Amino acid sequence: MEYWLNAQPDDPAVFADQVAAVCAVYQQAPAFEQQGGHVISTDEKTGIQALERAAPTLPMQPGLVERPEYEYIRHGTLCLIAHCNVATGEIVAPTLGPSRTEEDFAAHIAQTITTDPEAPWLFVVDQLNTHTSATLVHLVARTCGIAEDLGEKEKRGVLKSMETRAAFLSDASHRIRFLYTPKHTSWLNQIELWLTA
Repeated sequence: MEYWLNAQPDDPAVFADQVAAVCAVYQQAPAFEQQGGHVISTDEKTGIQALERAAPTLPMQPGLVERPEYEYIRHGTLCLIAHCNVATGEIVAPTLGPSRTEEDFAAHIAQTITTDPEAPWLFVVDQLNTHTSATLVHLVARTCGIAEDLGEKEKRGVLKSMETRAAFLSDASHRIRFLYTPKHTSWLNQIELWLTA
């Protein structure tokens, strides 16, 4: 059994345009890669149990299958933040940590950008609030050399709301930008193929 959530858009025409935009980026990813840019599909997998077997696994022998120990030791849960390079299929700069805060996500993006610091980056992400955070806006502004006044969170300017931050982060004139999938379309984000495998 697998859970599935179908999108139920308020405006089917806007939804179709958003899906088409993501598909167009995927289609253009190989050409963008050849020009030195990166199209990166990004998401998190939370609640991964960190388990250790209580005793060593018994190896396979003639007539016997490999036998892992039934009992295990719990070491809490972890969150995996991973990227898939759409053009190459490679998993890029994954991080594993105890949480997925806005600081965790921005640090993950920063770590990824350092793998090719001068390149253009386009991150395909869902609409999770950490993907439109003030921390992420500051990172993009700093990395792209954008010196404009970003305003103040919940009061004015780029930082005012999730919508204004998303507009800034998806600005096509920025060397580092984000493309947001429509709500409830995890099936559209390529990294999901790897995270659910």
